[in-house]
Amino acid sequence: MTRYIIVSIINGILFGVMDGVINANSFARKLFEAYKPIAKTSVNAPAGIFIDLFYGFAMGAIFLLIYSSLPGESELMKGLIFGLILWFLRVFMSVASTWMTLDVPIKTLFYVLTTGLIEMLIIGIVYGIFLKPK
Repeated sequence: MTRYIIVSIINGILFGVMDGVINANSFARKLFEAYKPIAKTSVNAPAGIFIDLFYGFAMGAIFLLIYSSLPGESELMKGLIFGLILWFLRVFMSVASTWMTLDVPIKTLFYVLTTGLIEMLIIGIVYGIFLKPK
């Protein structure tokens, strides 16, 4: 239980830090100008931190629940597969919906797909290496 709490907090913080780096850099800000007419002008940082920590715990619990069903012999492979599942369910499906409903440049969507893949693989690897069911 202690390991679950620690790894979930670490991944929650990691999730927030990576989101900040991915979305707040100058290249991303230029790409995300397409959202400017509908984007908020400020971010609620405490709510964002809470949400990222919640994600860390939720994803950790899901990882533990499906651990034995994940393909792969090593913890690293299970983590990578979990990261790919997260990417598909969280990033790919969101980008596909955005592509179908909003007029957003393809290069922006590609950026979100690729950075989201990297982010989810890192999150999955951390779970795979450090979080195992008893």
